[in-house]
Amino acid sequence: MSGMKTLFYLGIAGLILFEIANVYFIMPMPGSQRIRSIDVAYFLYSWRWAFRIGFGLLALAGAFSAWRAQGWRKWLVPGLLLLAGGVAYATNYEMAADTMFLQPKTLTLKPASQNKVDLRRLVIGVEINGQAKAYPIQFIGYHHQVRDTVGGRPVLVSYCTVCRTGRVFSPFVDGEPETFRLVGMDHFNAMFEDETTGSWWRQANGEALVGPRKGALLPELESQQMTLRQWLRLHPASLVMQADTAFKDKYSKDFKYENGSSRKDLTGTDSLSWRDKSWVVGLTVGRKSKAYDWNRLCRERIINDTLGGKPIVLVLAADTASFFAFVRPDVATRFSLRRDSLLAPGHAYGLNGRGAMGSLKKLPATQEFWHSWRTFHPGTGRY
Repeated sequence: MSGMKTLFYLGIAGLILFEIANVYFIMPMPGSQRIRSIDVAYFLYSWRWAFRIGFGLLALAGAFSAWRAQGWRKWLVPGLLLLAGGVAYATNYEMAADTMFLQPKTLTLKPASQNKVDLRRLVIGVEINGQAKAYPIQFIGYHHQVRDTVGGRPVLVSYCTVCRTGRVFSPFVDGEPETFRLVGMDHFNAMFEDETTGSWWRQANGEALVGPRKGALLPELESQQMTLRQWLRLHPASLVMQADTAFKDKYSKDFKYENGSSRKDLTGTDSLSWRDKSWVVGLTVGRKSKAYDWNRLCRERIINDTLGGKPIVLVLAADTASFFAFVRPDVATRFSLRRDSLLAPGHAYGLNGRGAMGSLKKLPATQEFWHSWRTFHPGTGRY
């Protein structure tokens, strides 16, 4: 009989430990995001019902024997069952990423004349086929992803506040539309699961990390991060995403995250340079990547450099929040900045890259935490 009681305790212990492990590797718990654990996490999640049924059968087999114990020991049975149930509820509902961060119930976008979003807010802006839309980080930082159509093209606008990464993707895999849900994170970056195959995808670069689609990439679409005021200056006809009233208590009320004054463990900013939570602007040209210190950019406001064999220029607008990157016409052409105009001998360009003699080619530029950029661009240089 003692052996049967042991089965009960082993089954309950297994259930509790499994449920904890099932979320430990994909949530920001001590040490979990600094190790290569994605394969273990996916294995546990994929076989979760096999583990639950197996440990549950062990507990069931020994439950009667454990209940027949003398004195207070018999009450361990209902107590441990309640504990296991509580752990299962907490890990699968209270701590589950897609129940903590929900999708908008109603996606509402308004023209500038009807906009209610503070113009100082940072946005991820998208322009496709002549149509422009702005998605405030204040909102998508909570939702993590928003599905919409811009210029007739479906888009997935995403943001990870722990990495400070805003990305816009085409939500098509192998030519077919795909639906994603937030499943957790890997190396502090948001991770999505596709509905069709259950593969897990990294938000920072749209790569499928594990599952049947491992190695596939979501096509990334051009986007820019800047203040809403600056975006509307460049795109006065843009539509602006508005708050979903169902989540008004979930959205950030202050500007601490956006302006870098927050000191929270996961989303706060380190005001010094080249620390894990310091800001950088990341650029990739061809196979070469480089990070530019935000503090230095704030001091200089314009950086002429060469990356991947191309002359580039990185510029910070007068609002000290909006940034832009372009390919310079040639190595000899070095730009200076006057207010918000890029100046070169005989030429002047606006922050949209347009000038009287033509336009500069835009370069994708992202502002993110240094720990994020160097993790997902392991060969990156530093300016």
